[in-house]
Amino acid sequence: MALSADRDTKRKDGSLGSFPVAVSKIYAGDIVMLNSSGYAIPGADTASCMFAGVATEQVDNSAGSAGDKRITVHRKGCFLFAIAAAAITDIGKAVYVEDGGGTVGLVGTTDNDIPCGKISEYEDATHVWVDIDKEIS
Repeated sequence: MALSADRDTKRKDGSLGSFPVAVSKIYAGDIVMLNSSGYAIPGADTASCMFAGVATEQVDNSAGSAGDKRITVHRKGCFLFAIAAAAITDIGKAVYVEDGGGTVGLVGTTDNDIPCGKISEYEDATHVWVDIDKEIS
């Protein structure tokens, strides 16, 4: 239906997202996943989960019920993550969630290959900058 008056259309830039937290504790800087029920959990190489972003804050919902608290995550940007072994030639390659502690892996080094971005810069053999806004194909 066409508008016949002004509409206050809500907007946000998409760099931050907010998700209900499962019964768990998520630390600031954690990789955050959404479980199969749609709740935020600490990052892990767990089947049927998807990458949500990087936690901006600590949220402890371990004594509550799923959804009692929400967490804000960065959904865009470049983040320095640990990696078991990287080379400068890995720039541009997709990386996958290994754990919530900020560890990623190249394809085939994780069990479930849950994508979280692409290597944008090589820091050293065990650290890479990951652009979490890059689509993985």
